[in-house]
Parts: sequence; structure tokens; C-alpha cells
Amino acid sequence: MDQIQHKFIEVQGLKLHVAEVGSGPNVVVFLHGFPEIWYSWRHQMVAVAEAGFRALAPDFRGYGLSDPPLEPEKASFSDLIKDLAALLDALGIDKVFLVAKDFGAFPAYSFSLLHQERVQGIVTLGIPYRPPSRPVKYHEDLPEGFYISRWQEPGRAEADFGRLDAKTVVRNIYILFSRSEIPIAAENQEIMDIVDPSAPLPPWFTEGDLEEYGSLYRKSGFRTALQVPYRSFKEELGTTDVIVKVPALLVMGEKDYVLKFPGIEEYIRSGKVKEYVPQLEIVYSPEGTHFIQEQSPDEVNRLILDFLKKHI
Repeated sequence: MDQIQHKFIEVQGLKLHVAEVGSGPNVVVFLHGFPEIWYSWRHQMVAVAEAGFRALAPDFRGYGLSDPPLEPEKASFSDLIKDLAALLDALGIDKVFLVAKDFGAFPAYSFSLLHQERVQGIVTLGIPYRPPSRPVKYHEDLPEGFYISRWQEPGRAEADFGRLDAKTVVRNIYILFSRSEIPIAAENQEIMDIVDPSAPLPPWFTEGDLEEYGSLYRKSGFRTALQVPYRSFKEELGTTDVIVKVPALLVMGEKDYVLKFPGIEEYIRSGKVKEYVPQLEIVYSPEGTHFIQEQSPDEVNRLILDFLKKHI
């Protein structure tokens, strides 16, 4: 961890925090999900650097040490895609591999559609590519207490999270999201109240890790994080050709609750997803949860490195 360096780069009027390690012509950019941050890629960054790659992991705008946008409620996925392009330009990088987790898959795949010439390949963990013609409609098939539906409601998550300190919010979400069941609250229950305060952290997530996350979210808060992704899913990105034409790998944990979202498992296992990503390879991890890159770093590092070396 000590070898990871940190810098701030001005992008579209904001200073974005970027963690970096390694050197060389082949660059891997890691895009985090929620409630993650650059730190969630600590194991993968060191592994790819030791294998001869240059690794970069930015905090998205409004996350961690990166500046928040002036109007967080207007933040969008388009901002993240433009930030990525501007970040690469600022660093003089022409082409990259993108490794993305959770909602980070959306800007990763969208970037490849808009800037195909700049992407050597894409690895996503836990989230398959879904073209605009197959929009997310999970809330229509799940109860009112479905966590995404709750967090899309302006003010509700803010009030729920606001009762607790940032570290406890992250702790609860890590516990919830590492289970194999979709987080759904009862009618008169808030999402944070699903977790018993005495419930232990996942065995692969230490108190030190939690403190790191807590300190970063104490700085940023959750205002931008609730807007992107949860309140931005219906955004039109202006892509006309929706077929992803670069090599891709999807790593899916068999115990990831996302597999239980309506239609998702069938969409992946039937091969329907490959109609939109023709060069897609899919790997299933029998014990993998939603946080597979932190839970099973050696396994994920091997899969990522095999993919990178195949497509240099």
C-alpha cells in the first residue's frame, strides 16, 4: 500500500483525487462503485503494477477526496464520462484498459461506446452491460422497500444516513451488500435499520479498512453519491451504436445479490448479454459476493491479469 502515490488533477473545473502505482505504456484505470472509493482497488492496483502495468484509480467527483460538483443534485453519468476523458488527456494517456465495479460499469461501457479508440478492453465485476434498449426496471418488480427505490426518493436516504456517522453508514452497507439477499426494508423500516448493530463485518473487511472508508466519506458525505448513481439511471447518454466492440470480461460472484435482480441471471447465463458485447468472456466465482475484489483479491487479480495480458 505504501507504494501507491496520490495526486490531484484539475478536470472540468474540479480537482479530482487519483491514486497511482506502477509505470509503463499499458495503463489500467479502475472505476469504483458505491459505497466504495479508490481504496477498494488497493489489492488490484498493486498486483497489476507488479506485473508491469501503470494503475490509476480516481475518486469520482463528489466522492472521497475529489471535489464535489457545485450542484450535486445535477451531477450525472455524463459528467463521469467527460471527467474520465479529460483525466486521460491531462495525463497524456491515449488508450487504457478499464476495470469497473458496480455502477462504475456504466461510465466504463459508455466511455467505450463514445471513445472506442481509447479502450483496449473492459473488465466489470458484478454488473453486466445493459444497452439503452434494456433499461433498468427493477423497482417495478420489487417491493417498495427495495434499497434503490428508497435511495432514489429525494431526502429519504439523506434522513436515514443522517442519523448515523459516515463510518457506520459504510459499515451497514458493507454488511448488507455482502449478503446474497437483495436489501429490502419493511414498509415502516429504513434501509439502515435492516442491519443489527451487533452484526459483524465480513471477515475479509477489517476495522482498519472501515476506518479508511469512514474518513473518506466524512470528507465527501453522501450527497453526490446518492445522485450518481441512484438518481441518474434514466439518463440519456446520446449513444447511437450500442454494441460494445472491445474485448470484455464479466466476473460474477454466485453469491452476489445482484444475480437475484429480476431478469439479470437469465440475461447473463442465457448469453443474451453477448448480443451486445460480442467479445465478452464470463467467469463465475462460486463464493463471490458483491465485493469480490476485496473478498477474494488473489482470484480477481489472476482473472484481471490473464485478461490484460491476452489483450495487450
